[in-house]
Amino acid sequence: MWDFEVSPKQSIGETVLEELRERAAADGVALRVGVVVEHNDAVLMLEHEEHVEGRSPLHLPGTVVRPGESLAHAVVRAVREETGLTVVDIVRHLGSFDYLSSAGKPVRREHFAAELAAAGPIRLTNYANYRWVPLAGELPVTTSIRRILMAYQE
Repeated sequence: MWDFEVSPKQSIGETVLEELRERAAADGVALRVGVVVEHNDAVLMLEHEEHVEGRSPLHLPGTVVRPGESLAHAVVRAVREETGLTVVDIVRHLGSFDYLSSAGKPVRREHFAAELAAAGPIRLTNYANYRWVPLAGELPVTTSIRRILMAYQE
């Protein structure tokens, strides 16, 4: 069904992942995932070639959760498809936020901390550039992502 094998360790626990999925379904929101990965006290941020006014220039790896897809698989797929890197553990849930998609549909983006097999090489597909951004200091991200990164640091 999928184009790669998924078998990361799930320190977070399958119950937590299933509860998040069930809550999104009950709330009638589409589900997306965002992933925080760290290397040498910096997090991986992705950058589009063109900056859209009013939007953050930096993004966490993330994706839409496909129908029938587990959250664990979506986390692994997001990182693999966008960076070429391999998730070996989904460590914890960092929080979520809701928003309206460009089509006006309600979306919930659940965020997770994950560990990688290795921090490189990075092979981008949907982004023009990447940066390992130190967690200390001001990050050029949205307020919602800043809250997620603060939760990650705690």
